[in-house]
Amino acid sequence: MRVRAITPEKLAGELADAVDGMRRRWLRVAVDGAAAAGTAGFADGLVEPLRVRGREVVRVRMDGYVRPASLRFEHGRDDPDSFYESWFDLAGLRREVLDPLADDGTGQVLPALWDAATDRSPRLDRVRLPERGVVLVDGPLLLGAGLPFDRTVHLWLPGASLARHTPEPERWTLPAFDRYHAEVAPERLADHVIRVDRPGHPAVVDAWT
Repeated sequence: MRVRAITPEKLAGELADAVDGMRRRWLRVAVDGAAAAGTAGFADGLVEPLRVRGREVVRVRMDGYVRPASLRFEHGRDDPDSFYESWFDLAGLRREVLDPLADDGTGQVLPALWDAATDRSPRLDRVRLPERGVVLVDGPLLLGAGLPFDRTVHLWLPGASLARHTPEPERWTLPAFDRYHAEVAPERLADHVIRVDRPGHPAVVDAWT
């Protein structure tokens, strides 16, 4: 593969330029990766560069699109197959966030559908995204499921790096990510692949060989 070192600031600018160069009424952008890859902070870091370019942004975290506990924990609290197959409400994400930002949509998105801590709806109001606005969705397992994203970024922790960066309480999810990489290969599917095994020193994967 061809890998290019880059500063976090320059990387955010390059990605913001790539998104800003797209011509749609609204844009739906995914930042995919394990929590250990830092998807939430990475997506947060794109907000200001996009706003500087005249793009209003709504942030959506997949933590707010988990399914109810009765479904998530049906096979126990640490079952990797459940995490892979039924932990996240992808249908809800599509219905409440992505489809409303189709060219003929309403432009109104729901930032979160479910609060895992209280195991109930947070009852948030929908947010009207102005034209040229961007929704930034971050979380795991977002690619390969047919979700209508316009731009996708995968934060890649190669080899044993994912296990090394994953806190002990979350290590039960590692088999789910092994399955994701075997079945979906997000590092080959995403529009942008960013290697993040060295915190603070990202690298852009420009090509695979």
